[in-house]
Amino acid sequence: MPNTAATAAARLSVAPMMDWTDRHCRYLHRLMSRHTLLYTEMVTAPAVIHGDRDRLLGFHVDEQPLALQLGGSDPAQLAEAARIAEGYGYAEINLNCGCPSDRVQSGHFGAVLMESPVLVADCVAAMIAAVRVPVTVKCRIGVDDQDPHVILPDFLARVSAAGVDRFSVHARKAWLQGLSPKENREVPPLNYDLVMKMKGLFPHLHVSINGGIATLDQAEDFLARGLDGVMIGRAAYHTPADILLQADARIYGDPRERTAEDVVHLMLPYIADHIAQGGRLGQVTRHMLGLFQGRPGARGWRRHLSENAHADGAGPAVVLSALDHVTRLAA
Repeated sequence: MPNTAATAAARLSVAPMMDWTDRHCRYLHRLMSRHTLLYTEMVTAPAVIHGDRDRLLGFHVDEQPLALQLGGSDPAQLAEAARIAEGYGYAEINLNCGCPSDRVQSGHFGAVLMESPVLVADCVAAMIAAVRVPVTVKCRIGVDDQDPHVILPDFLARVSAAGVDRFSVHARKAWLQGLSPKENREVPPLNYDLVMKMKGLFPHLHVSINGGIATLDQAEDFLARGLDGVMIGRAAYHTPADILLQADARIYGDPRERTAEDVVHLMLPYIADHIAQGGRLGQVTRHMLGLFQGRPGARGWRRHLSENAHADGAGPAVVLSALDHVTRLAA
């Protein structure tokens, strides 16, 4: 498989998460880890083609290596959206075959595509023909009453035959009827062993595991057991210091000294620029609330930002005042 920047980075990645992994979140995460692969929120192919492309696809160059996750099920639309996205400089284009929301079900994409591996193969083949960057797939182990032990290897075989060599597998079924998207992240049981088995069946594929992984210890264990990558979602968002500040040293062998306090100070110019362009402080700081999770002063940090970031004129000074709640207790 090509040793691209995205492939090298994919030993650890932050999962694409709707309403969370926007450009402000990703800039914060990049300050915490130089190497971890970052993903956008899912963007639908029709939105890319017909919508405000700069708003949907624009990102700060410092976010790289960065992958765009696309949603859709029309090969021609996905190919066109991938071509447009490549022009923005993304290091990877990822097809969503795992989201279980009502929106994706009504549009016949996301996790619904687990029922249509031939269509997924057609989609990725069209995307691969349209771009030079890697095209990857994020999927579930199955949906509803499917037998994951039967359908997952068939899905991987058919889609990889179309040219995809990197998969991120959420180790849970998606129940398209009866469970909310939130419940689909928590209720169906995890089956890590099945994902491990897929790596054994398809040793030539780059397989990342996703779902319920909350620590770097877990990530290192999966890598030691032979998986190629680990994708972490909610833990990387809610406790980013525990995951991302240690990732470069522990996952990539690139030690560097950077603290959560350092990250706050490095965010200040970005925040000032965002506000100067008409943005609001809270649009950035909502992603920073968990930065000191588990440390003395974390509650004061969160409370100060939550109460003050949306006030008229709020800017970097609010962030520094919030930081005082942490530094006073650390002194």
